[in-house]
Amino acid sequence: MRVIDVLKRIGGSQIEGRYDREFEPVMQAFCANFVERGELGASVCVLHEGRKVVDLWGGQASSNGARWTRDTISLVFSATKGATALCAHLLVERGLLDLNAPVARYWPEFAQAGKEKTTVAMVLNHTAGLPHLREAVKPGGFYDAAYMTDLIARAEPFWPPGSQCGYHAFTFGWIIGEIVRRITGRSLGKFFREELAIPNGLDFWIGLPVDLEDHVAELYQPHYDETIPSSRFMLAALQQPDSPAHLFLANTGGFDFRSREGRAAEIPAVNGVTNARGLAGLYALIASKRLLARHAIARLRKVAVATKEDATLLMPTRFSLGFMKSIDNRTLPGTDQSCVLSSAAFGHAGAGGSLGFADPQARLSFGYTMNLLGTGLLLNSRGQSLVDATYRALGYRSNLKGVWKK
Repeated sequence: MRVIDVLKRIGGSQIEGRYDREFEPVMQAFCANFVERGELGASVCVLHEGRKVVDLWGGQASSNGARWTRDTISLVFSATKGATALCAHLLVERGLLDLNAPVARYWPEFAQAGKEKTTVAMVLNHTAGLPHLREAVKPGGFYDAAYMTDLIARAEPFWPPGSQCGYHAFTFGWIIGEIVRRITGRSLGKFFREELAIPNGLDFWIGLPVDLEDHVAELYQPHYDETIPSSRFMLAALQQPDSPAHLFLANTGGFDFRSREGRAAEIPAVNGVTNARGLAGLYALIASKRLLARHAIARLRKVAVATKEDATLLMPTRFSLGFMKSIDNRTLPGTDQSCVLSSAAFGHAGAGGSLGFADPQARLSFGYTMNLLGTGLLLNSRGQSLVDATYRALGYRSNLKGVWKK
């Protein structure tokens, strides 16, 4: 192994960190993101066979001119779901949670309005029928977990549970979080910190302490161009007020993901705060087979549901139990609707383009965070270029069929 230290100027951005010479394509792609793809601030980390082979960061962390440093952290949106799902699977590993059991076994109040037979697995694979809530969320409701779980317990499903797949953008986290709380007596954020983050030295929080606010990168909205075709999801969100797509964006009680209140609350589907090292380190626990048994990892690798039209996102999606699988929508109108990995990999992207995943077959884990959001729901060209470079460094040759293959 030949480790190379990096401290260089790329355009107006300073890039720092280190990488193994064999993974130089990842370093080159990271630098190219700043020059060719408009990256502002970002971090990328790759672990292979238990070794940290890429750990890079750089660019701009805020509008006041602060640099993105080794300790900069940022909101990763739905990449948080991977951490939340892993908490559930850890309880399965300990014999405390049955994936095929009704949610109501652990949360009796959930057994209302046609949800009596909804299983834990249906929540994890987005078929539970609760992609969002029809009842209007009160101002600030997202910051009150007890209020949100009460709304969810009383809600009627959009479809018979288990009969259809539709991305549960926010409800995923509150349902899994309440199951974890009922079993352990701890909130999801507290359980995650005490059982996964602290023991493994991960800079990763779901509910950020106030003393870490100075380390959080400022988020920037994507650069929209009227020449970019709109996805079906965005058209539905704008034109169909009763659709899950519209409710996903509009019925949030004024949730402000940039605010201190938005980061302090525990919203276990979307408000995790970490960096690339935290995401890669989380998935390394799986890729290294240190956390879960072999049969459990096989379960996470397996596609649990695949649909040609996700009822929320209105595009093809593929999920295992709590994680995204490789999703290839590169031929669809609209941008940033894909996340192309290998067939063995699983993880989760976040709105704007953050990503964490494990590939147990390649003995690989990966993390990418940034503060300039992309225009779509999944990866944009910046994140995908880093994934592509990682697989090429490992000898994979092509992703033309929707997954990376050797």
